[in-house]
Amino acid sequence: MSDRFELEERVVENLKTVFDPEIPVNVYDLGLIYRIDVDDDSNVTIDMTLTAPGCSMADFIVEDVRMRVEGITGVKSATVNLVFEPEWNKDMMSEEAKLELGFD
Repeated sequence: MSDRFELEERVVENLKTVFDPEIPVNVYDLGLIYRIDVDDDSNVTIDMTLTAPGCSMADFIVEDVRMRVEGITGVKSATVNLVFEPEWNKDMMSEEAKLELGFD
């Protein structure tokens, strides 16, 4: 169980290196990552959303997430599901992200 937890921590660390090209905050701190699941075989499934359903960079961001997670030692595969429920809002951002973007 601790191996899965450690792998999930590494996934989170890597997700913090993925940025929406239009926003200077990583996808994790933006609150775009809804779920991270690491199974017993080290396959990772991520449910994520976007700040807007019509985001022109959607394919780029989703592929960047998938590639960075698959690049983690110990990850067998990564699946990224793009979801829009619940709808993203600024309250989902970390305090650091809100400060960076000037939200109080």
